[in-house]
Amino acid sequence: MTLSISDLMSKMPGAFLPEKAQGVDATIHFKFTGENPGEWNAVIKDGKCEVAQGIPSKAPTMTLTADSADYVKIFTGELDGMAAFMQGKIKLGGDLNLAMKLMQMFKIR
Repeated sequence: MTLSISDLMSKMPGAFLPEKAQGVDATIHFKFTGENPGEWNAVIKDGKCEVAQGIPSKAPTMTLTADSADYVKIFTGELDGMAAFMQGKIKLGGDLNLAMKLMQMFKIR
């Protein structure tokens, strides 16, 4: 069964590793294109990760734009996040250091 963006985003809080996010206070805006287009946001603060559909209420620390199928592959470990970025499959805006930390803050299958 293929994961949808909705499935994936709902699993993010459960895959979050709070010990890897000490001192992080960030809002990430996800913009997905392709089969499952949509906008989502994740707020990482005080050792918690909260995810919601829609545009974040405050200015994001980082924006990630990707095809929904590519993002699912990254999160399931089928596609390396750094390789996807280098190939232009992921576009990042804002705090690029946060992008590097993000890959460590979540348990990828």
